[in-house]
Amino acid sequence: MYLSDLALTDFRSYIQTLIHIDPGVVILIGDNGQGKTNAVEAITYLATLSSHRVSSDAALIRQGAKAAVIQAKVLHGQTPTTLQVEIRFGRANRARINRGQVRPAEILGIVKTVVFAPEDLELIRGDPSARRAYLDSIMVQLRPRLAGVRTEYEKVMRQRGALLKSIGAARRRGASINSSSLDVWDLQLARLGAQITAARADIVSKLRPHVDRYYRELSNGSLMARIDYRANASQGHFELPTPENLSDAESIAAIEKHEGELADADFAEVRLIAELSERREAEMQRGVNLVGPHRDDLALTLGSLPARGYASHGESWSYALALKLAAWEILRADVSGEWAEDGEPILILDDVFSELDAGRRERLAGIVSRAGQVFVTVAVGSELPEGLNGQRLHVADGKMSLRVEGVADA
Repeated sequence: MYLSDLALTDFRSYIQTLIHIDPGVVILIGDNGQGKTNAVEAITYLATLSSHRVSSDAALIRQGAKAAVIQAKVLHGQTPTTLQVEIRFGRANRARINRGQVRPAEILGIVKTVVFAPEDLELIRGDPSARRAYLDSIMVQLRPRLAGVRTEYEKVMRQRGALLKSIGAARRRGASINSSSLDVWDLQLARLGAQITAARADIVSKLRPHVDRYYRELSNGSLMARIDYRANASQGHFELPTPENLSDAESIAAIEKHEGELADADFAEVRLIAELSERREAEMQRGVNLVGPHRDDLALTLGSLPARGYASHGESWSYALALKLAAWEILRADVSGEWAEDGEPILILDDVFSELDAGRRERLAGIVSRAGQVFVTVAVGSELPEGLNGQRLHVADGKMSLRVEGVADA
């Protein structure tokens, strides 16, 4: 799979542009602030219907415009598919597949992307929300149906949270309360949350060997990089071993057995219901949702230490890249769904090479050169490893247009 054409209208800094794109390596070169990242952001939006940079769609619409339009031609084998998404300010978005109007969610799965940008160091150094978003990005592309499940879960969580807050306020006033109304919300939260937990647990088990392999390849080192899913549904029922115990065969077997159980949505639902029951009193006192996949995390270890707080700058870069390359690996291996045939995801490296030392640059170039299509953004061509060649597109002058350059920029 690859994009052969991309057209943007009133998207971010682009008034209107149309470019033809080759398969293989595509290099976007231009000074900072000229629109390189905006272009690859548009591609990622087609895959997930969300931006990897901002939470609100309104920020994607060019200032003064009422809507932004992303159009692309995607080739699966020799079969072209034309996609269009219209992002509308203050109104529901619209989408088309081959000129036929569809619900936006129906385009999910046609384009798959994995994007790495400097802010992805937050996967290693940041809060759990970054790691949850990483897993959910993979989840939505593997199983587009779960995008709707996640949306419904967030609605239930907001409504249940409002009820908890009102119960807490009534308690503080000394008013009598009836907490039985929480039962209905508990069942809904557990049913929806279990599907998210199960999908994430399954994804982590698939990611694990690839994360370790790519970390070793990028770092040229021998330390083991290991990921484990810390499910809120298991709090009080299963304690994840400490990093020091991850070399113990029994501990690893226990983790992976529990992970397999969580990958069963029925099992995860039972766990969530039990945890909701046990923590109801604490939730009512605090007036917040304390149970559910919105509080899960991905544990990252390097050798016998947690990566967060102990990994060096170079190790953190290698680990974050390994996480994204592992995602690329399991997405390209997926054989389910209408668009699975020739469904290798597009790999996007946004301003990555300037942050890497020479050795990591060369090793990363060797890996990405195997991709069916990879977009690389750089400020100057000298940031690229010598062996990374492909189509070069120049982004310049703040004119929101792309023009092909015949030779590399220096």
